[in-house]
Amino acid sequence: MEGNQLFPVFLKLNQLRTVIIGAGPVGFEKLNAVLQQSEQAGITVIAEEISEDVAALASRLPQVKLLHKTYAAADLQEADLVIAATNNNVLNEQIIHDAHALKLLVNVADKPEYCDFYLGSIVKKGDLKIAISTNGKSPTIAKRLKELFNDNLPGELDITLQQMSKFRNTLNGDFSSKVKQLNEVSAVLVEPAAQKTPFPKFRWLIWLTIVLSIGILIAVFWQREPEFQAYVSAINPVFYWFLIGGFIFAMIDGAIGMSYGVTSTAFSLSMGIPPASASMGVHLSEVLSNGIAGWMHYRMGNVNWKLFKLLIIPGILGAVTGAYLLSSLEHYSAYTKPLVSFYTLILGGVILSKAFNVSKKRAGGKIKKISLLGLFGGFIDAVGGGGWGSIVLSSLIAGGRNARFSLGTVKLTRFFIALMSSLTFITMLKSAHWEAVAGLVIGSALASPIAAKVSNRISVKSIMVAVGFIVILVSLRSIVMFMIKVL
Repeated sequence: MEGNQLFPVFLKLNQLRTVIIGAGPVGFEKLNAVLQQSEQAGITVIAEEISEDVAALASRLPQVKLLHKTYAAADLQEADLVIAATNNNVLNEQIIHDAHALKLLVNVADKPEYCDFYLGSIVKKGDLKIAISTNGKSPTIAKRLKELFNDNLPGELDITLQQMSKFRNTLNGDFSSKVKQLNEVSAVLVEPAAQKTPFPKFRWLIWLTIVLSIGILIAVFWQREPEFQAYVSAINPVFYWFLIGGFIFAMIDGAIGMSYGVTSTAFSLSMGIPPASASMGVHLSEVLSNGIAGWMHYRMGNVNWKLFKLLIIPGILGAVTGAYLLSSLEHYSAYTKPLVSFYTLILGGVILSKAFNVSKKRAGGKIKKISLLGLFGGFIDAVGGGGWGSIVLSSLIAGGRNARFSLGTVKLTRFFIALMSSLTFITMLKSAHWEAVAGLVIGSALASPIAAKVSNRISVKSIMVAVGFIVILVSLRSIVMFMIKVL
């Protein structure tokens, strides 16, 4: 027979007795696999030698029973399922013979041809479970598919599942009418994918039309309205530099999820803007740009609300404290500027190092001290004019958090943090370089709707390398210029 002939079932292992023969590395792997999917599963482990990992795991779980003995056929009398996890082929064959004599299903580690059932790769999101089978041909492919589903299925999917269950319990009528109502309600889960971009092939044409329309209006006003010419001519050229810079920096940030603050601050310092004013300009521009980007990520379902709650309050406290401290030292800008440049120099090195480690496998468990991370990230971000993405986002991803949900959550929290930082700067500073601020605000806002869409379409490594080098060079220039003045 060609194709996968397996019939998938979901067993209530908490109502069955599973017997595992073998307590070495393979036995531990099988034991752990069963317990991960059924925490209350009743399991008996039989082995002459029991590893420390198996003993430690069993010591925490009363439903796991260890028998330190040689296997015998009588050990299967009370079993419902059997797993042979020994490295002794003769013993494994005996276990298969004994299990089949009792009409029991048996799984043999690394021997698909002897298995009555497989322990497949399983994706778990609360009450939702998806089992993946390759018919024993390639466990590696099953593992990669599991990682793909884990990364792309939102954690909030379980919330939707619970809400649908509650809604189902409120329905009246026969089975057919209930199914119809559930189909209508659940249609929203698939409709956004089709409706999100109703004319994807013509999106570029829409943007081109908008740009050309603005260009035509400016040309008409330029030729017919002397007042308009005078107004444009009076605008400080710094505005246009920051308009272009804000657009580019926001596009970079949308592509790699970080570096808007550090690139904007390094650019501002190189243009002669004092640190506090530079940080204020960055955060004011981020209020609008991150508000738009956060809304886009929210609409695309990229926000982890539990993570959001852990980050938002500590992040705001850290940001306000940092903004207050930097504003109080504004009259010492000649001395704080090289310090901030040194900070952006370090961040440039961090970005560069991450570019070359972007493909390495994540190690360790998920980062636990989220609130402390938010407090530290908010403070450093306000003092240095950037770093929230570089510090918080990179730490979350390096700690094993889902990259897409981390990016969406960090973007949304960034809106509130930028808002509170900006209010603190405006309250504390007596004057500011508003032409630079306006350029960053408008430029980044124009880029935000596009940036949120391109995060998965650009080579992250290439952009990070370019950004790292640019930030390092600009920061070094500011430091060298300061040293020349001092000397």
